[in-house]
Amino acid sequence: MTQDSFTHPNSEARERAVQFLYQSECERLFHFSDSHFSQFIENFKIAPKVAQISRGMVEGIYDELPRIDETISGVSVNWSIDRMASTDRCVLRVATWELMHKGTPTKVVINEAIELAKKYGTEHSGSFVNGLLDKIATLVAEPL
Repeated sequence: MTQDSFTHPNSEARERAVQFLYQSECERLFHFSDSHFSQFIENFKIAPKVAQISRGMVEGIYDELPRIDETISGVSVNWSIDRMASTDRCVLRVATWELMHKGTPTKVVINEAIELAKKYGTEHSGSFVNGLLDKIATLVAEPL
């Protein structure tokens, strides 16, 4: 397998988490649903390892959604969480949750979020997400 054709399970899990959150928003489901997630995994034939990582992310995001949204809103000027494009909001939620849990290097989280924002958002999504995540990374790095 060449380097170009390999996607790290964590990278794929981030993307799947964004997709699941987006689908949930479209379906107006604002909490974690095991049956909904299982159907998502089955429909997209997601590998078990990726599904496990993605599930952990999505469950964690829903468990901490008010705190995550408050963090995002706190660094966003002129853009309430509800006014943001839903794809940007989903990317920001995944990345913010991951930054708060400090298991992945900040640079990796931000770079992958920017790429996901570019892939699923508008031409301005990458820079929008980058600007907010830079501020969030600074916030979560400070001792409480």
